[in-house]
Amino acid sequence: MLERTIAAIGPLDFSAMAAARDLQGRLTKPAGSLGALEDLSVRLAGLAGSCPPPLPEPAAVAIFAGDHGVHAQGVTPWPQEVTAQMIANFLAGGAVVNAFARQAGASVTVVDVGVATPLPPVPDAATASAPATAGAPRLVAANVRAGTRDLAVTAALTRDEARTAVETGIRIAHDLIDGGAGILLTGDMGIGNTTPAAALVAAFTGTDPAETTGRGTGVDDPTYARKVAVVRDALRRHQPDPADPLGVLAAVGGLEHAALAGLILGAAARRVPVLLDGVIAVSAALAAAAFAPDATGTMVAGHRSAEPGATVALRHLGLEPLVDLGLRLGEGTGALLALPVVTGAVRVLHEVATFDSAGVAEK
Repeated sequence: MLERTIAAIGPLDFSAMAAARDLQGRLTKPAGSLGALEDLSVRLAGLAGSCPPPLPEPAAVAIFAGDHGVHAQGVTPWPQEVTAQMIANFLAGGAVVNAFARQAGASVTVVDVGVATPLPPVPDAATASAPATAGAPRLVAANVRAGTRDLAVTAALTRDEARTAVETGIRIAHDLIDGGAGILLTGDMGIGNTTPAAALVAAFTGTDPAETTGRGTGVDDPTYARKVAVVRDALRRHQPDPADPLGVLAAVGGLEHAALAGLILGAAARRVPVLLDGVIAVSAALAAAAFAPDATGTMVAGHRSAEPGATVALRHLGLEPLVDLGLRLGEGTGALLALPVVTGAVRVLHEVATFDSAGVAEK
């Protein structure tokens, strides 16, 4: 499945982009006055291969959840059980992501790709058989293993486990798109997951771990120093090769990171945009781009996470975030806040009159 997906990913359609650029120049506004929104609409036209591109709706948030063996190194003060507890909160509709999804009219699908502790009972309305709609969130059980191994001691995953997680993300992308989604939004949940994210960003960009590692949930100075040292030692121990993205994911990644990479690849193969959330998402996006460089065409950076690794990753991918609000929550919250910006960029091409059609004089 992974190889077939990669083979299906192609470059942006430059003729559609040229048509969108020309249309932007004829709309009733000064040329370039919508700034980055014009560039975004052109890129989305290239992804869709049509001008104007389809409106990016309905929106579907996919929250991949997993736990991490590196939690044993004391890189976060939060107990690992919080991952499963937050899944229950997602399914009950009580998290920030749920509030923002209701505001945006987006569906929420939670995927257990590697939670270590048992999940609480799930209501029937939240089972995988329920459709992904803007109503009740649903849970997909796709647990590859009960959390990763401790990357400070050994490889976090085997190559087969990493592949299974990536292909889980691909399947979720197809499921959501087949269900009608016009744009996918990345979400994540996993106590300790900013540590593997920092390692992934450092591995794929060649940046020093001190520049890719942040404070995550708000750790104190001693914990932060320990976290940087863990990332640095793991990279020294495993020597991950950025030309081998599956190997990098296996060595220092998380199951949710691998699944998010798969979601991005699956969407790219279907030429559907993916609105990236924070540092977990952009670290996964680096892996997706290493698998298939043209996959960057499907990526839209929703926001700039306060985690420093996010800025490093976005710069490496050549993506400019749409908003910068100092967020570091994850879950898909920043992507949801940026969603109206993406929709607005496309709606301009659909609904704004040209100078000729409106009878407005040009300069």
